Amino acid sequence: MGRSIVRLKDIADKTGFSTNTVSLALRESPRIPEQTRLLIREAAAALNYLPNQIAKSLVSRETRTIGLVLTDITNPILTRVAQSIELVLAERGYGTLFATSNNALADEIRAVDLFRARQVDGMLIYPTSHRDLDHLRPLRRANHPIVLLVGDPDAGIDAVCMDQRRGAYKAVRHLIEMGHRRIGLLDGSQRQGNLEKRDGCLQALSEAGIAPDPALSVDPQGMSVERGYHATETLMQTANRPTAIFCSNDSLALGALRWALQHSLRVPADVAIVGMDNIEFAEYAAVPLTTVNYAAETVTRMAVDRLMRLIAAGDQLPEPRVTQIDPDLLVRESTQPRQLWGLGALAAPLGL
Repeated sequence: MGRSIVRLKDIADKTGFSTNTVSLALRESPRIPEQTRLLIREAAAALNYLPNQIAKSLVSRETRTIGLVLTDITNPILTRVAQSIELVLAERGYGTLFATSNNALADEIRAVDLFRARQVDGMLIYPTSHRDLDHLRPLRRANHPIVLLVGDPDAGIDAVCMDQRRGAYKAVRHLIEMGHRRIGLLDGSQRQGNLEKRDGCLQALSEAGIAPDPALSVDPQGMSVERGYHATETLMQTANRPTAIFCSNDSLALGALRWALQHSLRVPADVAIVGMDNIEFAEYAAVPLTTVNYAAETVTRMAVDRLMRLIAAGDQLPEPRVTQIDPDLLVRESTQPRQLWGLGALAAPLGL
């Protein structure tokens, strides 16, 4: 047996006022005297009354809810973004519904369909595949407010995101400037056809006249610390080991760091490591990681601002706009110029 729902009539019965007076009072109508409004609010609180949002949405055609689709809730940067989005939306009077695709396109499609059935006012989406968006483009053409949190200029859907290609380029260029020419790549996102980070890496190598070596690119089959650890094991078994590793997120980089230290390699003297996202653990690792910063708060506010504009536009959405934010490289102890290699001060302690 479910809990009974408190109705306006229940408050009217308790206070002796009409349901119309109760309704106006709870909406803070100036037509109702302040003393009467106070009395009715106190009665509503005593009865644990909550407004019927379903009924209100039928009238206003707004549910005041936003759907957020994540690829992996265990990813620290996505958890941080989700928290930031929830707070920003709450400031604007919106609730957030969460769903996780677990990097499966079928699950992403089901999540989008669920949010549509719940009649959310708009959606913020981390797409599983950055280019397989055929399930979303018809919704955009039908004036459904959608903003992607990863995108490219040809998506045909609004997006606000970090420029991943530019971030990877900066990371690998930094390693080249530190004197490295054999640079390994750990990137699990290529399995989904998300090639931005690989492309940025290849661009930096090409500009430096360095031919890419397929043996130095390893798919970790995931994005976790454990996957980074085992992928580094594979990478370092090559005949001519890399002197530096670029990892497509900080979790993979922490795994690479763990492997290096367990195998008595000095970081950065024997192998330099760069991550991406700037999660909290990166700064406080045994050797603080150089990383590409993910400006979560900036992405969040800009994405929510864009979504609110789309919602306000109603059935006449503006042309899609893709905003890519140029990320900053944060240089820490896991990378140093080659002329400093071998100094005792740079020898890393074992353990994380």
